[in-house]
Amino acid sequence: MKKAFDEVELNRLSLKNRLMRSATWEGIAAPNGGLPGQTYDIYRSLAKGGIGAIITGFASVSSDDFYFDGMMRLSEDSLIPEYRKLAEVIHQESCPVIVQLALGAYYRREADAYRQVEPDEMTPEEIGKVADLFGCAASRAAEAGFDGVQIHAAHFFFLSRFISPAVNHRTDSYGGSAENRARILLEILAEIRRKAPALHVTVKINCSDFIHGGLDEEESAGICQILDQAGIDSIEVSGNGTSARGIKARVNEGYFAPAAESIAEKVSCPVMVVGGFRSLDAIEAVLNSSKIELISLSRPLLCQPDLPMIWRRDPKAVSGCVSCNRCYSSPAHRCVLAQRSGR
Repeated sequence: MKKAFDEVELNRLSLKNRLMRSATWEGIAAPNGGLPGQTYDIYRSLAKGGIGAIITGFASVSSDDFYFDGMMRLSEDSLIPEYRKLAEVIHQESCPVIVQLALGAYYRREADAYRQVEPDEMTPEEIGKVADLFGCAASRAAEAGFDGVQIHAAHFFFLSRFISPAVNHRTDSYGGSAENRARILLEILAEIRRKAPALHVTVKINCSDFIHGGLDEEESAGICQILDQAGIDSIEVSGNGTSARGIKARVNEGYFAPAAESIAEKVSCPVMVVGGFRSLDAIEAVLNSSKIELISLSRPLLCQPDLPMIWRRDPKAVSGCVSCNRCYSSPAHRCVLAQRSGR
């Protein structure tokens, strides 16, 4: 029987429990991706809270990615010291850390301006450049002392759009079939393995785009199988769109779990799932009714960074998160209820 607080050995990664902090947006980095002091405070609190491992928020691999303000970045060597400090802060609490590598969008320089370019418009050379950007960012992550990297192919950012049939209409080897649309992910994985072979490499993917003509559960599972065969170390299953409201403990938890269970049946690598977990009961029910190995938490850890320790003390406790989503409009995505109560 699997328990949430089992120790787990993954490829290139040792965990003290099955609970992961899913990548969560902070939006407080400097324009170049530099880290303000508040970043270290956020991650120190998470690491002290007893989570098995932390996946950082969205870190762009490109200095020419203008999709968001406040993005972390691993796009320049000059940033390595700040990110080394972040890894050290987390490691001081005996907590592994994976940095989420992402691209909000691809921008092409034209004359004196940058223009966002969709997958259909990109040249093969530009696609190769994207794979190189991820590989170089992973190399910086390794030099900074991170334990792994996550390829962000979810939530309709660049890679999620590239693998979606709703967006990618290419007719060359990068379009058409799911295998062709996934080729960019395989090239990124190969570059990361070449430039940072010691890192655990995971991927975050939509189980469905939930839009007409988008990636569906069958194609998502097929892409996961392709990545599994290529040697990905783990897969995190998520979905497109804003986090669901109205989640209640022991009532409607784990809204992506059914899709993740199906994927876990079809791959050999460990699968983790995020989305609406609020109680240890629900977490362990999913773990023991499926081949899912890990559970990811996001909003509950904004509300209570020490939730894993709370569950260790009281397995019947439930998350204080009420799924209001007001954290999305607060500075640094902090829980507004926790701020009001002084936590």
